[in-house]
Amino acid sequence: METVKTNGYLIIECPSGDQSQVLFADNTACVITGLSKEQLLYSNPEQFTENIHVRRIVLDTTHELWILESGDECLCQTAFEQLQHQNAELLQTLRACEKESRAKSSFLSSMSHDIRTPMNAIIGMTSIGLSHIDEKPRVIDSLQKIQTASSHLMSLVNDVLDMSRIASGCMTLSEESFSLADMVHDIAIFVRPQAAQKHQSFEIEIGKIYEENLVGDPLHLRQIFVNIIGNAVKYTQEKGSIHVKFSQHIDNPKPEKQPCIWLDFSCEDNGVGMSPEFLNRIFVPFSRVNNSTINKIEGTGLGMSIVKNLLDCMGGEIAVESEEGKGSRFQLSIPLTITNHNPIQYSLPKGQTVLVAESIDSRAQQIIDHLTEGEINVVHLNSGMETVTWLTEAQYENHMPCALLIGQELTDMAVLDMASHVHQLAGRDFPIIMVADIDWVQIEYRATRAGICGFVPCPLFRSRLFATLSEITSKAQQGQNDSLDTTLDYSQYHILLVEDNELNREIALELLSLTGIQVETAENGLRAVEIFEHSPEGYFDLIFMDIQMPVMNGYDAAKKIRQLSRKDAKSVWIIAMTANAFVEDIRLSREAGMNEHCSKPVNADRLHEILRKRFSPNNL
Repeated sequence: METVKTNGYLIIECPSGDQSQVLFADNTACVITGLSKEQLLYSNPEQFTENIHVRRIVLDTTHELWILESGDECLCQTAFEQLQHQNAELLQTLRACEKESRAKSSFLSSMSHDIRTPMNAIIGMTSIGLSHIDEKPRVIDSLQKIQTASSHLMSLVNDVLDMSRIASGCMTLSEESFSLADMVHDIAIFVRPQAAQKHQSFEIEIGKIYEENLVGDPLHLRQIFVNIIGNAVKYTQEKGSIHVKFSQHIDNPKPEKQPCIWLDFSCEDNGVGMSPEFLNRIFVPFSRVNNSTINKIEGTGLGMSIVKNLLDCMGGEIAVESEEGKGSRFQLSIPLTITNHNPIQYSLPKGQTVLVAESIDSRAQQIIDHLTEGEINVVHLNSGMETVTWLTEAQYENHMPCALLIGQELTDMAVLDMASHVHQLAGRDFPIIMVADIDWVQIEYRATRAGICGFVPCPLFRSRLFATLSEITSKAQQGQNDSLDTTLDYSQYHILLVEDNELNREIALELLSLTGIQVETAENGLRAVEIFEHSPEGYFDLIFMDIQMPVMNGYDAAKKIRQLSRKDAKSVWIIAMTANAFVEDIRLSREAGMNEHCSKPVNADRLHEILRKRFSPNNL
């Protein structure tokens, strides 16, 4: 019986006077020799073919084709199986490449459509504004629409960059200490105006909170929550309702280990809802409900995919319930750790009485619960008339409370009217603190003149309430009169603006000029270091530093300034003002010695926030 022969093939280089070398080997040659391709390429072919029948065919003066022959049927079968396995792998790779190619085509198609929509608005409204340059109302309307379209385009670019970084494995999560209260208030400030424009009932509830100071990635956490709440606002009709809740639970606490705090979040709305079919693909990029109502709402279809990927990186969980025409409910749980910092000790007026005037029972109960935990006696009233009467009697009997906390609503009069009455009755030094979820900036002028000397924003966190109450009552006891209406005159301060792009420099100068602050400029990092080094000590109060610049970048410039041998080199505030807005970029700016990070395009509100923070009495 004739045996089946299986041939293996080698291409050998045979230089004159030197050892022969394998240039090519097929899979069967590996099976016959028992060596891998890498081993064959680095072995002497004369040695590993000693016991193998070899036919040599001369190709040219230095190359030969060696045909390795074997009559082993097992080797034949093994080679055949290896070829089958290799073909299957190649077929799988081909299908994956075809799928990726189709996904990229779909991605580019969606991107083209989504980018063109706001770009068309920007170009079109610019033309309209220019053609009606003498008609102020038309120009203002065009600029407002350009601003809206620009914001949408910016959010689209940010989403695409996030998805790109997630897909390439470049997404980095930070581990830094942050305040849960600060993060939730930032979210409320961002989302509440959007809900107000649609006259929606928007409520943020704070449940059981074990620890406010946590360790995690606040930037990406904020992104997750804003994406979900923002979608609820967008896909809920006018005058609809949205209810958000933050709480915490501790998972299997062990005395010998630091407990893991789970941040629980839920967002429930009575909006358009989603079908069961769409729920199955809600986390797929560019997935959006396809109907006439939804198609009119701007969106990229990337938000929920980003949320899911970020949660997976954080070890979090998400569940979605929805029904068409009835609304949706998102529930999240995210593991976080507690910061090692020692908790702040507040000098609360323990054992003293605080008067609470609030007609919203749930809000009043939350205030009462916190104050009771702080060992403070509480008297609760619902109306302004009751409050004024109670205080009149207390003043006459000489047992005035240490402070009055007024809420957002009273049954019989406006809270500012009641505060004004109390201010006249009890005197200018009597502490009146407002606890509300309104925009303090809009009412600050009227509120401070009505006698309110402190403000606690809602959603209500114990730390904010205790900090404000402690500060205000301590000052009242010391006879200090330090009201919130003190304004800073920025004209006495000097800023160094470091920016290489002339247009960006012009925009920043225009925004800063509105504050009255004095600004000097530098076109690169090296020039910034020279200007700072040759200025009088303490001359510059703040430096806005671009990152990507010629000659010397912003990181190196900040490090050079910090290394200078002058007192203000360590204390001057340096703000990174750059388009590099990812977590690792923020980390690099901090490592370079920068105090804050302001991303481009520059937002006027963010600039003013930095100025207020830098020039607040606590930082002067």
